[in-house]
Amino acid sequence: MTKSQLFVIGAAVLAVLVYMSAFVVDERELVIQFRLGEIKRSDFEPGLYWLTPIVNNVRKFDRRIQSLDSLPEKYLTSEKKNVIVDSFVKWRINDVAEYYRSTQGDLRLANNRLSRIVNNALKNGISQRTILQVISGERAEMMNAVRENVYVQAQRFGIEVVDVRIKKLDYSETISASVFERMIKERATVAKKLRSEGNEEAKVVRAEAERESREILAEAYRESQSIRGEGDATAAEIYAKAYNQNAEFYSFYRSLNAYRAMFDERNDILILQPDSDFFRYFKDAKGAQ
Repeated sequence: MTKSQLFVIGAAVLAVLVYMSAFVVDERELVIQFRLGEIKRSDFEPGLYWLTPIVNNVRKFDRRIQSLDSLPEKYLTSEKKNVIVDSFVKWRINDVAEYYRSTQGDLRLANNRLSRIVNNALKNGISQRTILQVISGERAEMMNAVRENVYVQAQRFGIEVVDVRIKKLDYSETISASVFERMIKERATVAKKLRSEGNEEAKVVRAEAERESREILAEAYRESQSIRGEGDATAAEIYAKAYNQNAEFYSFYRSLNAYRAMFDERNDILILQPDSDFFRYFKDAKGAQ
């Protein structure tokens, strides 16, 4: 074997040894270093590290926040009525060495254990409250207690619980009908009250409008009568002046207007004595009797 071949082989062996002896810790990872299967170190910061091949090995875990989306579960309230709760949990590895000891680094096993903790906490919280308290009255207080309980219990698995939330909370089918019926009755009561208040307000508005309408009509009638009176007075004054200027012409003019008004239609018939004062201008233009 030539020197060049030996050099190539030596370089390859050295490269393999370097590859097996070095490892990189990413900022998104947590790393455990083992020595013959026993945990040697777990406090690595991001960077490049060395180890002794064969004797030592490393295992990496995701340090980012994980999501546990549980299936909907039924829980009994203090009234012994079922509610269906759909929840989720946000968590991350806090102590990677303890996490490995308790779960062997199996993510599915970690989720199963965490799921049991959450279910027990929700069961205890819901069983101490009524349906109304679970839905609205004490929901925030209950979830704070559940979150604190889960956080404490998860610590022994090297897990830090970031948040526990309820996505959806439903009544079971056995009580949905009664709840909906009660909601309908409550809405009907509110609607009846609103209609009654609306009718009362409508009556007040209508009475006020009628009062204002009567006032406006009365004021308009008063003004019209005043204007009509002024007009009649002016007309009477004009008539009086005309009469004083030429009483005979004024009497003649009024008689012509009366003739025009009485004989407006062809079928009009008027029965009077021929020597009546009404026809005096038919006999004499001067109206002499």
